[in-house]
Amino acid sequence: MTPRHLLNRALLALIGVILLGGGLLIIVAGLDLYRRQDLAPPVGWPLTTPDAILLSSADRTRWSSQGWWWPAVIAALTLITVLALGWLLAQLTRRRHPGTIPLGGSPEQQSVELRSRALSDAIASEAGALPGVQQAHVRITGRPTRPHADISLTLTPQGRPAAVLHSLCEGPLHAAHQSTGAPHMPTQAHLYVARHKPHRTQ
Repeated sequence: MTPRHLLNRALLALIGVILLGGGLLIIVAGLDLYRRQDLAPPVGWPLTTPDAILLSSADRTRWSSQGWWWPAVIAALTLITVLALGWLLAQLTRRRHPGTIPLGGSPEQQSVELRSRALSDAIASEAGALPGVQQAHVRITGRPTRPHADISLTLTPQGRPAAVLHSLCEGPLHAAHQSTGAPHMPTQAHLYVARHKPHRTQ
């Protein structure tokens, strides 16, 4: 799972928990369950009865006469809107994985399909076994008829990028082309070097 997926899930989970908790507290107050079930409401929570209000008139107008109040409110709402739109745009423009990749066949109903996850796992397994590679992560994106490979390789401190790229093209990628029957599969490779402790001499 990529850091983007982890961040998205963490944000969605946090927002969901906040909305669910707030909604349950409002429902409990609206049904007057605190009094009926003899429950203790959360400390400081204003909605404890059906007639209670979240903000009184005094609370809503406390800062409205201050010169900084409306600019601060507008700036905060603008920032929230920009962040929300940016997050939404990132979700809409990110490349999706194709799910399955057709391997050909005739007639069409007899064609064989390969799951993109299986292909990415196979490429990652072979790439991770190359000399000079410590770890490999592969993600297949694009359309089913035109898949793309996004490869991240973590090299050992002794790994040479040029030799690793040559081995990657001649090994795992060549095998992927042969297995899928696709003459061209655009590939983007990201190379990183594993951190290592400095050697001490005595």
